[in-house]
Amino acid sequence: MKMDSLLAISPLDGRYARKLDDLKPLASEFGLIKARLQVEIAWLMALAENPGLPEITLTAHLKSTLEGILKNFDLTAAEEVKAIEKTTNHDVKAVEYYLRQQLEQHGLKTFLPFVHFALTSEDVNNLSYGLLLKAVREQCLTPAMASILKKLTAMAHEYAAIPMLSRTHGQPATPTTLGKEIATLAARLNRQYQQCLNLPILGKLNGAVGNFNAHVVAYPDLDWLAVSDSVIQSLGLTPNHYTTQIEPHDNLAEWLHTLMRFNTILIDACRDMWGYISLSYFTQQAQKNEVGSSTMPHKINPIDFENAEGNLGLANALADHCANKLPISRWQRDLSDSTVLRNLGSLWGYSLIAYFAFQQGLGKLQPNTAKMQDDLEGSWEVLAEAIQTVMRRAGHTDAYEQLKLMTRGEKITATTLKQFVHQLSLPEDLKARLDALTPDRYIGLAAQLAKEFEC
Repeated sequence: MKMDSLLAISPLDGRYARKLDDLKPLASEFGLIKARLQVEIAWLMALAENPGLPEITLTAHLKSTLEGILKNFDLTAAEEVKAIEKTTNHDVKAVEYYLRQQLEQHGLKTFLPFVHFALTSEDVNNLSYGLLLKAVREQCLTPAMASILKKLTAMAHEYAAIPMLSRTHGQPATPTTLGKEIATLAARLNRQYQQCLNLPILGKLNGAVGNFNAHVVAYPDLDWLAVSDSVIQSLGLTPNHYTTQIEPHDNLAEWLHTLMRFNTILIDACRDMWGYISLSYFTQQAQKNEVGSSTMPHKINPIDFENAEGNLGLANALADHCANKLPISRWQRDLSDSTVLRNLGSLWGYSLIAYFAFQQGLGKLQPNTAKMQDDLEGSWEVLAEAIQTVMRRAGHTDAYEQLKLMTRGEKITATTLKQFVHQLSLPEDLKARLDALTPDRYIGLAAQLAKEFEC
């Protein structure tokens, strides 16, 4: 019976369930079982087509049967595996027995001894989780990341020349442009996105403690490294020859840390967007039937960025624990990693929910150029940097001190600043340049940088 979403303990299976339809077949128990079956089948086919094992041959019947078993694997088949697990109390062994049953039903009993031949469960598990990570990365996470980057890049170009007051330490600072600030955010995210996209996923297929012990005893003349590598590479993964019973998870930790950095930058973005909405630098498009407050009818709250921030925090908390715990194992192997690995789907789910919310929030934003211009007009003191720098060029050794004395803690207007410039001992061309300067024109190369940004 399908669980009523109102009874779900996790919001991933309740409130947010419909948003994760693409993730569910990949990162669920079903997805893990199917990945294990894929690994078992890939290994059996590799053995059957190897001339060094004369006892079996990859016949057309075997090949089509194995391909069919994997292609037709559905929830009903997964339930059969779970039923076997009730007896075995071992999840990987249940997959092995399921595959043996399927082969026997198809008249392929000869091949039964070579199902899970010389393997340990961690040979199957590590490659299965590698397949899950690969699929989730390619089909869910990086497409969502790329969609955010595409939107931010478009915004950076569109808003490249809109002048905006910066704030350092929360105080008015040298002006920038809205597009340049968004381009900077996108550049930070893009660096982590590229690493998430391209980091190799390692896998091992080398027996009980990583030495091919049983393999060599059974077939001492076979090049087991080559056989193992070919299977791992056929799954789209990268072989790791130096392992114990487990692939040590350092590689997974690297990937999780990269994901965490992407998420952390996005948390920073959520807070900045929230702040700019609070300053009225952005307005939000009103959604006709939405309610912002149960008592204040006027409110349009930045809920998408708040939702994203919360879910990113949850994702990173899980990812941090996984990255810190998984590389630690007692001697050749202990089982504590198994429980933790089962939560990868949750951290991926929270990340995806956050990405969707963040992009939805971006889609509601409209720059309030009038408000930005008002703030610039009220902050003439930010030109003190420009004036003292030009004074330095002209040889004034106390330029900084003069501007500090005049502006620090004082309300500066266009008039007072221009009066100061007019009395300076400066070449007329420099004086004219400063006289023409306004806060909204003091943006340096910000517009150019924003327009040139690509990811």
